[in-house]
Amino acid sequence: MAERLRCVVERITYQNSENGYSVIKCAAKGYNDLVTVVGNMAEFHVGSVLSLTGSWRIDSKYGRQFSIESYEETLPATVYGIEKYLGSGLVKGIGPKFAKRIVSTFEADTLTVIETDPDRLIEIVGIGTRRVEQIKKAWIEQKEIKNIMLFLQGHDVSTAHATKIYKQYGADSISVVQENPYRLADDIWGIGFKTADTIASKLGFEKEKYINITTYREAAESI
Repeated sequence: MAERLRCVVERITYQNSENGYSVIKCAAKGYNDLVTVVGNMAEFHVGSVLSLTGSWRIDSKYGRQFSIESYEETLPATVYGIEKYLGSGLVKGIGPKFAKRIVSTFEADTLTVIETDPDRLIEIVGIGTRRVEQIKKAWIEQKEIKNIMLFLQGHDVSTAHATKIYKQYGADSISVVQENPYRLADDIWGIGFKTADTIASKLGFEKEKYINITTYREAAESI
């Protein structure tokens, strides 16, 4: 049975830029020591708050680890967590210095301000209009990543495959998968036709398109 774990990323031990496989150290409620988490994840940084689904396992060399099946990045709830989250480099234009100033000004409302009224960041000493625009753009990009991963995982696409899809298509991931999931077999190493077919089925892909693409694919492979 899958278990859930909510944690904050404290350290990134390893991260494969190709498939997103990562080894991270996280602080989790109820655990005195940092928890080792392993699995495929698209984008995250130190300070990210993650809600994980997976299972515990014992690695003969590295000991107890939490192996993820899926994950969702959530927003921190405390002022301390918000400052750490913003100061992690997750949002371009905000480093530790500006994170401290922003949180000192807006406190618990900080993320709401960035989400709904980001132009108010101009109130912070040292932040000009150019940096405000950079922050607004970076915030939108992070939301897109989250939405893409939630969409794919919501259709039972594995985290490993979802990560590869995002790294291949970026902001166009959802539209590409919805339009023609069989493209994945051609464009992404490690996703074969059977996997693409399974994804298509879970997305409720139209039967007529399925037949046309399958026929085309079989003909191409026979050449």
